[in-house]
Amino acid sequence: MNFEQARFNMIEQQLRPARVLDPDVLEVLFVVKREEFVPPAHRRLAFADTQLPLGGEAAACMFAPRVEALALQTLAMKKHENVLEVGTGSGYMAALLGAHADHVWSLEIDPELAATARENLRRAGVSNVAVETGNGLSGLAAHAPYDAIMVSGAVAKVPQVLLDQLKPGGRLFAIEGAAPAMQAVLYARVGDGFSRLAVFETVVAPLRDAEPAPAFVF
Repeated sequence: MNFEQARFNMIEQQLRPARVLDPDVLEVLFVVKREEFVPPAHRRLAFADTQLPLGGEAAACMFAPRVEALALQTLAMKKHENVLEVGTGSGYMAALLGAHADHVWSLEIDPELAATARENLRRAGVSNVAVETGNGLSGLAAHAPYDAIMVSGAVAKVPQVLLDQLKPGGRLFAIEGAAPAMQAVLYARVGDGFSRLAVFETVVAPLRDAEPAPAFVF
């Protein structure tokens, strides 16, 4: 399989039509080799417009490439930021974040996935990402506050404890809600409070141990 041609096709046929136009985002998607973070059994689907299962106890999935790119574009990474990721998965999003960040701390609840992510990042030569094992929905207060937080999985609602770990002016990307109606949202710390902007609709796998959205009761 010609991965370079598949990568080019992904960007031209999936991402640009979805209005992923930020040149910094497109560049990092060329540079970081997605196929190296995909489980071997699914490598031929590395650039397909679909979530890919990662296995493990968490039943985790990689975002579809379009969702990854839109998430990065929405978070609007700047140079030399300290970043927290919730839900490491294969380590691919952490590698994308690390391309701009000063340092990325990434939390993965599944020890096996965390170990796989560390190996993927090591093999890819990414040296500014630290993968820790734990429930990221509580954040990582030891290294807070953060310039940016990426929640790499769906939650019913972003926990306040995560928002509180943002710096003034910091941003948090997450996907809130339950299938079939989830919203990608961008929070920003503004003064003593937080703004919330709905960006696009999608459906992704929930984070393990994320509180389910309340069901409507007649």
